[in-house]
Amino acid sequence: MVLIRAKDAAKMTQKEREEKLKDLRMELVRGSVTANRANAKTKEIKRAISRLMTCQESSSRKRILEHAQETKKSASAGFSTFNKSSKEALNKK
Repeated sequence: MVLIRAKDAAKMTQKEREEKLKDLRMELVRGSVTANRANAKTKEIKRAISRLMTCQESSSRKRILEHAQETKKSASAGFSTFNKSSKEALNKK
């Protein structure tokens, strides 16, 4: 049986996950051709595929959120600097 836990999927790199997904999909196709109906093995393969895909989605969401937060911080830092310099310019007059 193909058993992939969420912890194991999270530890994998992006490339490892893609390779594993490719292998699991091929195994699922081979199993579907030989069996007329879904059995325990095909169900477990489908579960493993969904775990890997979920892990990929969550890691990409984390990267997007981190990037958005960094952009937000840099934008707000620039804005506060602008406000300080404008206040200084006004005080000089």
